[in-house]
Amino acid sequence: MTLVQQRRRGQLKFIVLLVAALAAAGGVWFGMPHEKAIPNIGILLVKLVPFVLAVEAIAAMNLSARVRRGIALAALPVCFLVYFGYFVPKIFFSASGEGTESPYYYVLTLTPFLILAMVLAFRLGGGSGGTSRRLGYAMILLQLSGIEDLAFLTINNHTDPKWTPIPEVWAWADHMTVFLGHPLTKYQAFAFIAIHVVLALLILTLPASLFRRFTRRNGAATAEDSAPVEAAPEAAAPDAVAPASDRNDHTGQPVPSGQGQ
Repeated sequence: MTLVQQRRRGQLKFIVLLVAALAAAGGVWFGMPHEKAIPNIGILLVKLVPFVLAVEAIAAMNLSARVRRGIALAALPVCFLVYFGYFVPKIFFSASGEGTESPYYYVLTLTPFLILAMVLAFRLGGGSGGTSRRLGYAMILLQLSGIEDLAFLTINNHTDPKWTPIPEVWAWADHMTVFLGHPLTKYQAFAFIAIHVVLALLILTLPASLFRRFTRRNGAATAEDSAPVEAAPEAAAPDAVAPASDRNDHTGQPVPSGQGQ
């Protein structure tokens, strides 16, 4: 497959994944209730589909430096405006008690959006697709880990006995409950957090060879650290095909045939 064919195939894959991610995000946002509760693991997985498709779309981008720069100048300010011009006012409004939706739901939605914005910035800056995947999936695992719940209990000066000392049962942590089918005890929650953090660290640090089997296409693996494709310079003709009299050493003198340089 030629370089041009590879690039076209990559662009088609990026477009398909991007459209699928936007469609899935629209389906989740407009078709599912805006609530904190997670009734079952299936609902959680459905809500993660847009994120996974978006990470794969970002990883599939294979654009020239000029195109990446143009997209960055447009897409990154838009990401900031979505955060600052939509999520921030919505969170303030719902936190004031006037809104009908919980500010917690907006934070839950905003966090994956910020992860995607950071991964997008990394990719547009020249980062590889493989590392983009690592970053995206590691950070979403950290979000799902419950580390924020532990931080809420430990870094704040609580006076409400509901939160201090650390509760023996974490009944509010739906993203944990949905995995075991019952609210986790304090030590189960600690183990849950630790497992997710370890998994995130493994995703970030394991050798690329262990991941290539998941990115093979037509028998060829995608290199973990390959940068976005640039226009390849024309290859110079090898020395072997040039006449011996045309080959010069570093002094500019002809090199006799049969002598090494």
